[in-house]
Amino acid sequence: MSSLDKITDIRFHGRGGQGVMTCSYLICEAALLEDKFFHGFPSFGPERAGAPIAAFARISDERFWVKSEVYEPNYVICQDPTLIGKIDILAGLKKGGTVIINVQDDAVVEELKKKRPDAKFGLVDATKIAMEEIGRPATNTAVLGALIKMTGVISMEVNF
Repeated sequence: MSSLDKITDIRFHGRGGQGVMTCSYLICEAALLEDKFFHGFPSFGPERAGAPIAAFARISDERFWVKSEVYEPNYVICQDPTLIGKIDILAGLKKGGTVIINVQDDAVVEELKKKRPDAKFGLVDATKIAMEEIGRPATNTAVLGALIKMTGVISMEVNF
């Protein structure tokens, strides 16, 4: 097993202003608190609020030097279900990878499940959770909680 096989790659999809970049930074901060190695960064140009963006996180128990975008993620997070069909959120997803989607209606992901029957899908109504907890549709921490619960990529015990 190469050192690259020990890296967990995560790709986040959403729109500018939804906290996608913050989400990647939060998971990296949690990895830091667990003495893991990490790299978190966004990918966007001169887009404005509401434009599709991606952010990435790379986490490992061992030091690594890879600094490229995440092209073959273990996990994909989609904070905005309106992106489904507009961009290929499944692009490069590793075999058996996990996709977590902020969605109120699971019918929206049936086509995705047909495209990738090997993938695991986690559906969370992050918008509802965010509205109940903080009174605004900031879904990033709710989808991050779903990622941690589903995958164990970091411990639920991390205290910021």
